[in-house]
Amino acid sequence: MTPTLDDRITGSLLGAAVGDALGGPVEGYTPEQILERHGGRVTGIVGPWNGDAWRTARPIAPYHKGDGHVTDDTLMTHALIRAYEKVRDHLDAYAVAEHLVPDLLSTPRWIPELEAEALPLQRIFLAEKWLVARLHYGHVDPREAGSGNIVNCGAAMYMAPVGLVNAANPTGAYAEALDVSAPHQSSYGREAAGVFAAAVSAACVPGATPESVVTTALSLAKDGTRAAIESVCEVASRHTDFETALAPLRKAVASFDTVGPDYRAPSLGARRPSRLHAIEELPIALGMLLVGEGDYRRTVLGSVNYGRDCDSIATMAGAIVGALRGESAVPSDWSKQVAEASRLDLHAPAQVLTAVAREVFARDTARRRTHESAYAALTSTAR
Repeated sequence: MTPTLDDRITGSLLGAAVGDALGGPVEGYTPEQILERHGGRVTGIVGPWNGDAWRTARPIAPYHKGDGHVTDDTLMTHALIRAYEKVRDHLDAYAVAEHLVPDLLSTPRWIPELEAEALPLQRIFLAEKWLVARLHYGHVDPREAGSGNIVNCGAAMYMAPVGLVNAANPTGAYAEALDVSAPHQSSYGREAAGVFAAAVSAACVPGATPESVVTTALSLAKDGTRAAIESVCEVASRHTDFETALAPLRKAVASFDTVGPDYRAPSLGARRPSRLHAIEELPIALGMLLVGEGDYRRTVLGSVNYGRDCDSIATMAGAIVGALRGESAVPSDWSKQVAEASRLDLHAPAQVLTAVAREVFARDTARRRTHESAYAALTSTAR
């Protein structure tokens, strides 16, 4: 049965949150370290890397990553949905300044990794704090504020809602995400945000497949981002088992990735803007989509066991599979455990975004009809 719009939006947001929670506790480590630490591959929700010492153990402290807790990827995704809820139309850079930034600054919310209520600003990292520094304190033009920030996947990781509001319209999703991410990122960080939103949108097209999603992503991606996706997905197409794909996928993306081999000690060129490079997370997420053949468990567990920035890789991969297959693709025991552990209603944001997506489509249709009528009058031969 073909998933409905409602089902795809729910599946995508649930899939992203569950992927985030699965990847959080092993973020920053290598596949070899994960294998040693867990006595095998991660096959579900696991506890913190450092056990009960999570509050003080470096370099993760003081975040409780594990036990089903979502991270900043999901917190930022939900914040963007709240911006859509207020605007109830397409978003742009100014909407980020007027709605998203105040949300991060003004309203305490339950932060699973802190096990406390706090402002979201107190959880997000420096690349996301940039939004507040530049827009709230610096009063920079929102369309230009992302220039100068660390180039990473900070903007891309929460762009799934843009793809869902523009469901089955990848070109529109790409353009909107580039505008929405402008206050946050530049260069290939911003490009990844656009391509990821387009991939989520493409996954909503009835009859879509992992291959059609990748083809759409490649049709829009530019420069190093496109080259990295091509390289990774060409390798991924030869694998159906993530275990055999882990090392080849890393090798395929390495020359495009400025972070270098040691994720926790980035190279001197790390995150510097360049058209020749790409962030690692999006190409790997798309690669794992092919390896997993659109199956949620295989795709997301491959993303998790890849290590490095695997919570964001699994967030992106989970969002795409959820949009492709609907809510039933996401294991219900995982989504239930993540919701309970994180103390979050993971269905409520999906309900909000579905309503907004329908309203936006109605607005777009009315705007298109107005344009068609004006253009018809403009080009009429009758005088």
